[in-house]
Amino acid sequence: MELLVSVINLEEAKEAIKGKADILDIKNPKEGSLGANFPWIIKQISEYSKDMIISTTVGDVPYKPGTVSLASLGCAVSGSNYVKVGLYGTKDYSQAKDVMDAVVKTIKEYDQNITVVACGYADSYNIGSVASNLIPKVAYESGCDVAMLDTYVKDGRRLTDYLDKTQLESFVEESHNYNLKVALAGSVNNDDMPLLKSLSCDIVGVRGCVCSDGDRNNGVVSSKLIQELKDNI
Repeated sequence: MELLVSVINLEEAKEAIKGKADILDIKNPKEGSLGANFPWIIKQISEYSKDMIISTTVGDVPYKPGTVSLASLGCAVSGSNYVKVGLYGTKDYSQAKDVMDAVVKTIKEYDQNITVVACGYADSYNIGSVASNLIPKVAYESGCDVAMLDTYVKDGRRLTDYLDKTQLESFVEESHNYNLKVALAGSVNNDDMPLLKSLSCDIVGVRGCVCSDGDRNNGVVSSKLIQELKDNI
């Protein structure tokens, strides 16, 4: 199970590398759960971290396939190995697939080796976005590489507060049957690692639990906290 650590700037990226994160995920929490960072920050981190896998978030996107595909190309051009799309404004399977079809076409025409991630939300039923259990099918039918779940509302509730073990098992199993990798996130912490490992999750995404004071917005990423999490994994 690989550890993806979300960072907001080069200083945090250096801490994540020191803590031996497997994937550097560049995001901007001020703009939401999967808030997009700026191209120059992505470029700065990717140029510094040449031996690392660089993931970037396109944002909690609207149902605008053209806009989202153009933004995804910006991530790729700036130095991303993974391009991650938060399907917030897509209300159903059809809309989510429209967006991911456009993103996959854009990214794979630019570079076949870039990984495309379709990300849904465990709390989808509270925010009116495409149902979380449809994400594996969306990812598979559109040609993505990874199916992911996160949480949209960051109020202390975790992934497991919205979906139980059986639901998560079903998500992982369906994704793997489609030959997709699975990434799980959503305010997860050390206590969640045994469950995520037992589910055969491929990637676990974190930020808050490896930030000072456990604060994803105002805290800073700590190499010590990352290493403790890695040891637990």
